[in-house]
Amino acid sequence: MSLFDAFVPIAIASRSGFDESVHFGALVVLGPTGAIELEFGDSSVVIYPRSANKPLQAVAMVRAGLRVAPDLLALVCASHDGTAMHLDGARRILAGAGLDESALANTPSFPLDEASMHRVIREGGGRTPLQMNCSGKHSGMLATCVCNGWAHDPSYLEIDHPLQQAITDTIEELTGETVAHIGVDGCGAPAHAFSLVGLARSFRSIATGAAGTAGDAVAAAMVQHPEMVGGEGRDVTAFMRHVPGMMAKDGADGVFAAALPDGRAIALKVADGGDRARPPVMLAALEHLGLGSPELAPLVAEHIRGHGHVVGEVRALVP
Repeated sequence: MSLFDAFVPIAIASRSGFDESVHFGALVVLGPTGAIELEFGDSSVVIYPRSANKPLQAVAMVRAGLRVAPDLLALVCASHDGTAMHLDGARRILAGAGLDESALANTPSFPLDEASMHRVIREGGGRTPLQMNCSGKHSGMLATCVCNGWAHDPSYLEIDHPLQQAITDTIEELTGETVAHIGVDGCGAPAHAFSLVGLARSFRSIATGAAGTAGDAVAAAMVQHPEMVGGEGRDVTAFMRHVPGMMAKDGADGVFAAALPDGRAIALKVADGGDRARPPVMLAALEHLGLGSPELAPLVAEHIRGHGHVVGEVRALVP
């Protein structure tokens, strides 16, 4: 199936009362039984979920013996902002395995959080693996390697490493399909590609308990510590704070997935890889499920600005 055939208009941006840009994508909503309840575009389209895969990777790590406090397990699932809270959490995971940040093999970066990034620059600092938004996941990977006696040098990122083999097996189990492709993610870890509906099914499996005790631990950690999964001002954190019991995760290039203990689940891919269409479409999907709220809407609104003022917005084209 061609990507050009899989995507349909899902959001439109308006400036000063004039529609300016259209975002294409695909969306799938699963009902309590796991059946498709709402679909825009073709949910069988194969995508890289990118960081939306992190809860699945975390399930594999817990099954392999990773044992950390719930807030730290949430950080393993995170694309964090790189604030002091997040960096301290990654250090705690590493220290528990007898390691420090020098063991990290992920891509060096500045923090996502603007204030934290400015502080690093003012103090003469530069990009480091610890500050990169995936350092919680990589710290968890290294700790899992240590507890199993597996190599914890940079080879932990190779697809034939025992850790990565365990992750691939878990992803295939949770999605119910064979991984279509494995590439390299922005952080250096393997990036697994599978269908959009497979992503929704995997989140549903974790949220409902079908993934076992490891899945229960991951879901509970994310729900209880949404600030560790993203950060203040992040849409993923806002969504989890305002939809009780929902686990959710954003992914680079316009991906978002969420699920509830009752079996309802959502997966979204914005075709152009941009993120601004993601929050309003996700909000529309939640409203379809009766889960929107007046408090949530303004927190995830995507405004269009002109000369420093709000002159428009991105609005969803799905009911």
